[in-house]
Amino acid sequence: MKSYATLLAAGTVALGVSALGIQGAALAATPKDTVVIAYAIDDIISLDPGESFEFSGSEAITNMYQRLIAYDPKDVTRLYGQLAETWYVGGDGKTYTFKLRKGVKFHSGNVLTAADAAYSLQRAVILNKSPGFILTQFGFNKDNVKQRIRAVDDSTLVVETAEAVAPTFFYYCMTAVVGGVVDSKEAMKHEKAGDFGNGWLKSEASAGTGPYKLVNWKPKDSFTMIRHEDHWSGDKAKTRRVVVRHIAEPAAQRLLLEKGDIDFARNLGKDDLAAVARNKDIKIQQARKGAVLYISFSQKNPNLAKPEVREALKYLIDYDAIEKNIVQGTYVVHQNFLPQGFLGAISDRPYKLDVAKAKDLLTKAGLPNGFNVTMDTRNNSPTTEIAQAIQGTFAQAGVKLEIIPGDGRQTLTKYRARNHDIYIGRWGPDYQDPHTNAETFAMNEDNGDDAKSKTLAWRNSWNIPQMTAQIKAAVREVDPKKRVAIYEAAQREFLKTSPFAIMFQQIETVAHRANVDGFEMGPSFEDNVYYGIVKK
Repeated sequence: MKSYATLLAAGTVALGVSALGIQGAALAATPKDTVVIAYAIDDIISLDPGESFEFSGSEAITNMYQRLIAYDPKDVTRLYGQLAETWYVGGDGKTYTFKLRKGVKFHSGNVLTAADAAYSLQRAVILNKSPGFILTQFGFNKDNVKQRIRAVDDSTLVVETAEAVAPTFFYYCMTAVVGGVVDSKEAMKHEKAGDFGNGWLKSEASAGTGPYKLVNWKPKDSFTMIRHEDHWSGDKAKTRRVVVRHIAEPAAQRLLLEKGDIDFARNLGKDDLAAVARNKDIKIQQARKGAVLYISFSQKNPNLAKPEVREALKYLIDYDAIEKNIVQGTYVVHQNFLPQGFLGAISDRPYKLDVAKAKDLLTKAGLPNGFNVTMDTRNNSPTTEIAQAIQGTFAQAGVKLEIIPGDGRQTLTKYRARNHDIYIGRWGPDYQDPHTNAETFAMNEDNGDDAKSKTLAWRNSWNIPQMTAQIKAAVREVDPKKRVAIYEAAQREFLKTSPFAIMFQQIETVAHRANVDGFEMGPSFEDNVYYGIVKK
């Protein structure tokens, strides 16, 4: 029997349709060797592990690329080796050594060496795309990374951080998508103008060791992956091909699922889930995720920069009504940056709809009649419905909210450029240590437009040197109890003063045909494993 680590290492997720010739609404039943998934994938910007920082793309990358180490999604405290067989930290607390597996082959047929692992981490630091901060926070930069991350021989990788931190924090960072190991020979073969093959990897091909490899990707439409037949584990994925079609409307997903034209529906809403639950040919499965749904207020907007306004808007959201009427079964109310299940997470819920209190706060801010403001909103469900509900309750206090719809790629690009007033979005942890969310929501080391670290706090121009120092202290604290105390204090301060209204934690709910089984869902968006899916 193969170990859980070996089985998990052969997991997969994929997206696409043209390879099957499937177009339009009239579809045949899905082939036995193919899984077809309906999912909103318009957020994908890149399929390069050194750049991807979106839900759908990162989930796919997990199944094309593997990391040195990973964690058991059923017990995130348990780390195991994917491409590394052993690893340890030296007595200085800063030098990490990884011994790689032998005989691992990339999709190209090239054999994995430590030079590939070093190249992959180096390129992520030098490119410094959106997920780059996960590595640069350890003191790596374009000038020192080749000295601090290096292959000693074909099977030995050494990584030297700038200072000692809790080892588990470093290890969990290595489990992030940005830690995916790339075939250096193939990437360099397609390099243009010093881009480390980024232009090729982001949209044209995969160069990993994972159980699936990319066939094609059509933005806002679909993409397809096919099984890597020579996977190192010797235990190939159960399904030959995985296809994901971009179908944003839950009603359309439900119709296709009921007809048998798709195998999985990933975005069904409350009413659709209730309907398919009565269908004997369809099954539903759920898993609590670390993702949170929030709205944020740009501090470049003079009205939103007022503390009383920020707090007033948190009292103008009807959290319970939205959960009951819009997201029941898919989200539960949660109001802080650490999701339940993480070290140091608190369950405080100080905010509920209170129009009178909000009006009083707006009056104290010098805005007794409210004000006009815009909100960038991804035009999918349930985001649109939630935005409309917020628009209605904001209006009760005179806050006139204009909703600006766009696809996931458009709204994310605008948000990352700090060109929004209010943004509604979903955030998922990049690794299973609390620093992942604490850093992005409550750290902003440089509020300049050209900052190296562009966290969510930075995106909203929230300048917080004191809280930043507090969060940095937490990650260096090796005593778990003291570390928890720091996070708890930071969250309570965050609740009251931050330009974020965190509203819900995700419960991922997937509906699938009864003849399909074996889809594993973990705590993170990149833990959904297709390796074991079989059709009866």
